[in-house]
Amino acid sequence: MHASDSIVIIPTYNEKENIEKIIRAISSLDKCFHILVIDDGSPDGTASIVKTLSTQPEFSDRLFLIVRSSKLGLGTAYITGFKWALEHDYEYIFEMDADFSHDPNDLPRLYSACADEGYDVAIGSRYVSGVNVVNWPIGRVLMSYFASKYVRVVTGFQVHDTTAGFVCYRRRVLETIELDKIRFKGYGFQIEMKYTAFKIGFKIKEVPVVFVNRREGTSKMSGDIFGEAFFGVMRLRWDGWTRRYPQIEK
Repeated sequence: MHASDSIVIIPTYNEKENIEKIIRAISSLDKCFHILVIDDGSPDGTASIVKTLSTQPEFSDRLFLIVRSSKLGLGTAYITGFKWALEHDYEYIFEMDADFSHDPNDLPRLYSACADEGYDVAIGSRYVSGVNVVNWPIGRVLMSYFASKYVRVVTGFQVHDTTAGFVCYRRRVLETIELDKIRFKGYGFQIEMKYTAFKIGFKIKEVPVVFVNRREGTSKMSGDIFGEAFFGVMRLRWDGWTRRYPQIEK
């Protein structure tokens, strides 16, 4: 039996080239991580690959799958995964991409920041120690980097990589954040989750990682996603002035 206090949530849409490889890479780590794939009705058979793997003895009690009917947004996929993880009593809940842009070998480092060092949120940060991005077009690097700069200027939230999608949350963070009130669905979701955790008073650490652009499959990035994040930051700043955030349970 593969017992674990941790689960890695991986949203997927058309990731057949990567999904089995990433599952096997995570499962090969010395630290046992369970895996929950949230598939948004991929027509390429991503969910079928996960379902088949989950019937194999090595994955039968550590790999789980939720299939949704269509593309409903990154944020709603993670909210679905968060609620499932809380219902199943995991203490450490991770966000991670399927395409190896996030290195599975960094999972134990994020885990250690929360489990050993006492942080509530650990962010796999591309920008806390410079710009650690490999094989991205320079325009996309600049857009991502200055998006995080923009968030820091507008909100006063001093995290270098606010749009990062490689994150570990302690369960008490997700229990305290009012998940149904999270509004943004794209990369604005990543900013909103981190900013909300900060406003509530949770301890956040940025763990430096190297982000590597996908080698297989197709990027899901779009201008609309960045547009939501850009304009959503102004709304978050307004919330920071006017909203009453939940209190941390002592």
